[in-house]
Amino acid sequence: MNWSRKLINPVLDKEFRLRMRSPKSMLSVLLYVMALGGVAMAFIYIFLYLEQGGQQRFDPSMSRSMFYVLSFAQLVLIAFMAPALTAGVISSEREKQTLSMLLTTQQSSATIVLSKLLSSLSFMALIVLSTLPVYSIVFLYGGISPQQLISVFLFYLFVMLLLGSLGVMFSTLFKRTIVAIIVTYGAGLFIFLGTGLLFLFFMSLDSRDLMINGAPPVNSISWTGYILGLNPAGALISLFEPSFSKEVFYMMRGGSSLNSKAPIQLWQEFVIVYSVVIVLVLMVAIRKIRPVKRGSWMRRKSTKPQQPPESVSREG
Repeated sequence: MNWSRKLINPVLDKEFRLRMRSPKSMLSVLLYVMALGGVAMAFIYIFLYLEQGGQQRFDPSMSRSMFYVLSFAQLVLIAFMAPALTAGVISSEREKQTLSMLLTTQQSSATIVLSKLLSSLSFMALIVLSTLPVYSIVFLYGGISPQQLISVFLFYLFVMLLLGSLGVMFSTLFKRTIVAIIVTYGAGLFIFLGTGLLFLFFMSLDSRDLMINGAPPVNSISWTGYILGLNPAGALISLFEPSFSKEVFYMMRGGSSLNSKAPIQLWQEFVIVYSVVIVLVLMVAIRKIRPVKRGSWMRRKSTKPQQPPESVSREG
């Protein structure tokens, strides 16, 4: 039995061949790794030679800081690349006038949408995994466990799935690729930057209320922490430092006792909330990929055969 034919449908097979075998894909991987490697080399040069006066010394704490910088740099690169890879998967088919032929095949709407999404995310996952040699610099000096590295890469996959799902949905809703890309970048900008600005805004309001009304009781939770849980950067920091979630929820409320815990880890809130968002946007994309003319449901209802009244059937 050929398992590849069972697991890979024709749409996914075509997307894999077109995306993975082009010279542009090889160049994208090369430039991505060079960009992240440049960040690593710049960090080593700045903090090792400039701040330490040229001393040849690199301790585990410096290695941990380098891991944080690489992780945030990779998160920013994913935010820029994921919408560009997914926001045109459906609208480009519509612009090339091949979407109608694709919809007439035996593939369902869910198969088409998920295959387009999976092919784009597979290429993005390949790019992210290709940066593992850069992270090997961190393990030369210690300070980071393999579990932390695995959890960060799983978080990257979830962020890619979130941005990719938004890109596929906007690609089905808008006919032009450029419009879908712009709207997807706008949604990603709100997730990455808008939620952080909202957290800072409401935190300033909360601090002003504390100055007017006085400090609340110890162990009272600040609701502004839930806003930061919607931000990828805040969720990523909570993966590095589990105590960060506790500090966010209690920092505006006069501190906390040693036995108190955060109501929820920021990364857990991020995964739960955006998992619902991913399911909803994919449902919208699957529903909207096939065009339905207005009034078609009314015509189907009018052409439905009417049952004879019960009184007439008895007289007959």
